[in-house]
Amino acid sequence: METTKIRALLAEDDESLGMLMKDFLLAKGFDVELCNNGKKAFDTFSKRDFDICILDVMMPEKDGFTVAKEVRMVNKHIPIIFLTAKSMKEDIIEGFNKGADDYITKPFNTEELLVRIQAVMRRMRPANEDAEQFQIGLYHFNYKNQQLEFKGEHQKLTTKEAELLKLLCVNQNDILDRNFALKAIWHNDTYFSSRSMDVYVTKLRKFLKDDPKVQIINIHGKGFKLYVEKA
Repeated sequence: METTKIRALLAEDDESLGMLMKDFLLAKGFDVELCNNGKKAFDTFSKRDFDICILDVMMPEKDGFTVAKEVRMVNKHIPIIFLTAKSMKEDIIEGFNKGADDYITKPFNTEELLVRIQAVMRRMRPANEDAEQFQIGLYHFNYKNQQLEFKGEHQKLTTKEAELLKLLCVNQNDILDRNFALKAIWHNDTYFSSRSMDVYVTKLRKFLKDDPKVQIINIHGKGFKLYVEKA
């Protein structure tokens, strides 16, 4: 059974529908923040960590498409579901072009919304996200014990070192988005947190230097990649 609540940002300017969806998701165990316009939605997103965004398309201040574009500039991976009264094919296409992971046309059943959320969360979640043991070339990483082992020698890691290395392992040979890592570990993307992360990356490189087939590569403007050369 999951003990961590899914944190959902819900943006809906229809007060009755918004409260109906919020109450329903709260009853299903979600942690829900309801906003009644697009500006408030993005401001709230910028201040808190969320696992999913559920955005009405037609909202005052900023529409859902604009909010989604801004959200994607901060976090490329967070799932986004659009809600709309429109059913035009062009609007659906625009929604997906703006970064939607799913699209629900009003009116809809709240149970359908729940099923869509669960399906999107399953698709977005890396298959090895819950893993605690990772093989990194000749290294063995025990996330739970915060320990890196190489040929019988053990290196104890700090909590942040272990959390960052796990994110790199989960995305091994793929790009770990810089902003995503900052929000996930430091819970913000300020200049000082960014510099702190660079220091931790340098430390992890030193810990992994004894296997020439393992590298942590800077991907300019995007993030980092834990590259492990295939045998």
